[in-house]
Amino acid sequence: MKKLMTMVLVACLMIGCGSTSKPEEPVEETAVDSVALGLKEIPMKQVTVGAKTYNVADRPDTMKVYKDSVSRDSCFIVISKREYRLYVYEKSGKDTSLVAHFPICYAKNKEAKTRSGDMCTPESTMDQPFHISQIQDASSWEHDFGDGRGSLKAYGAWFMRLETPGFTGVGIHDSTNNEASVPGRDSEGCIRLRDNDLLVLHDRYAQVGMPVVILPYE
Repeated sequence: MKKLMTMVLVACLMIGCGSTSKPEEPVEETAVDSVALGLKEIPMKQVTVGAKTYNVADRPDTMKVYKDSVSRDSCFIVISKREYRLYVYEKSGKDTSLVAHFPICYAKNKEAKTRSGDMCTPESTMDQPFHISQIQDASSWEHDFGDGRGSLKAYGAWFMRLETPGFTGVGIHDSTNNEASVPGRDSEGCIRLRDNDLLVLHDRYAQVGMPVVILPYE
């Protein structure tokens, strides 16, 4: 627990995402709750929907918003593979507050490999985070996941493309019509959110240039 909180706080200090404007009121630091920190490894289970079987985290989880009003320029994302969660934080001066969290699905392989095509989600260090390079209208995009459903509209309303050196085509998008896979491990490398959660992330927090730290599973 202490280790992950330390990593998150280091990220807060090292990521250059602070706003240049002075806040009117100080923002109190908000610690991630003990359940979110996952002191024990979250077990996996297989869930079959139709002809598709998903590797799902055996823990119910839903989006939670801790703070309604934020400055987008001061926000950054921390993705925890171990907790199957995407956290949004806001930095204000020396204070950092937890803004929201969302359950996620990431790649079938929980560890990062060295290149694209390995069904893995890349990881970034605290001093060299990824960034959202584009936010694209993906409402008409189609993809064939090789699961028997053929080519279908697969990414939801938005594709938040990440700048991930050594990897291509990695982004944050919706559940590919498979909300049963969230939270869990089923993607080809991208980060999946539930459909409505993606809209909340887009409408309230995300912007081009936003830092994104993806923590390793261990």
